[in-house]
Amino acid sequence: MHDGARVEITPEILLKAYAAGIFPMAEDATDPTLYWVEPRARGVLPLDGFRVSRRLARTVRSDVFEVRSDSDFDGVIAGCAAPRRDSERTWINGRIRELYGALFDQGHAHTVEVYAGDELVGGLYGVSLGAAFFGESMFHTVRDASKVALVHLMGRLRACGYRLADTQFVTDHLAQFGAEELPRHVYKRRLAEALAERAEWNAWPASVRGADALAALDA
Repeated sequence: MHDGARVEITPEILLKAYAAGIFPMAEDATDPTLYWVEPRARGVLPLDGFRVSRRLARTVRSDVFEVRSDSDFDGVIAGCAAPRRDSERTWINGRIRELYGALFDQGHAHTVEVYAGDELVGGLYGVSLGAAFFGESMFHTVRDASKVALVHLMGRLRACGYRLADTQFVTDHLAQFGAEELPRHVYKRRLAEALAERAEWNAWPASVRGADALAALDA
């Protein structure tokens, strides 16, 4: 839900909004207007107890994909903005790209990228603040690529000292990994606790093996 009010958002205002538990969205890629969103129930992924199926664990461990961090933000957000098979609409408009690109330049936005050879076939991006990571969007063009990105993300978050993995909403896709909904007041308490601590995204190398990502989840 959103309040329907037009907002002029800067990168600085955007970070303050995340710290307050709200985020912007657009109706679709052609609408330049952004709206503040504050869900009544907030999706989070468990940093303890993140679920990985045996089949996916085998795929991650095999390193059939190369996984990197922060090497192609434009490619990732373009992939996330591309029309999906089940919908021709996307909420990532030009202003969203500009804002999160600025946060990336400032070191507040990050990507996990999945490559098959030299081709970017999946990935995700989000915002890092304190010890909280706010996942924004993910995409894939090859089976399992976005799932591999998510496993590597969660391994990195655990290894680098994060305390909160925000997903905004819970989808069927995320539910299989253990995502759950928190009431707003519970989420805000968890958010405040995470913001009071500090995590370091780059405490892990830009590229890690699948076995290391899985080991971090089990640590």
